[in-house]
Amino acid sequence: MVKVIASGVRKGNVIEHEDGKLYVVLKAESMHPGKGTPTTTIDMRRISDGVKTVVRYKTTDAMERAFVETIMHTYLYQDGDNYVFMNPTTFEQIPLTADMVGDFAPYLQEGMECQIAMFNDGPISIEIPQRITLEITDTEPAIKNQTASSSFKPAMLSNGVRTMVPPHVTSGTRIVVDTTDGSYVERAKD
Repeated sequence: MVKVIASGVRKGNVIEHEDGKLYVVLKAESMHPGKGTPTTTIDMRRISDGVKTVVRYKTTDAMERAFVETIMHTYLYQDGDNYVFMNPTTFEQIPLTADMVGDFAPYLQEGMECQIAMFNDGPISIEIPQRITLEITDTEPAIKNQTASSSFKPAMLSNGVRTMVPPHVTSGTRIVVDTTDGSYVERAKD
């Protein structure tokens, strides 16, 4: 275990809470008001049973951070509510629950390389590539004389997620999408 201050905690870190149990950090936000004490709000999930909690700390409060091993895995397939990943060096397959995969589920593609954080030989969190390429299956046609500077239109992606794209983008176009929020980044270069 390593001591860190609350403002140094990041998404995916594993910390030991006051109750002695391990939690994986889902989101950490630091607030620095002009007047008053700066605070860090941490959304976290207990590893043992999946209970989620939100805790607020002073940014200088010390916490115990657990040592977690991050191993590259390849996504294979979905089996019911589980997502199966394989370690490319040992060929060991591990299932992750839908709750653990969370909002990343629609962006998983067969053969995608993902970082899985392991603690005591058990998976605790997953990180997928920040940008992936998807095809637009449906969008509205471009409107003439519409400026491209600030107007976006809705589009349906091949993975079933809706996003907003510039007016010049049409159905069948491959685009790069940010997996953290599903937003359009650019046209694919392939």
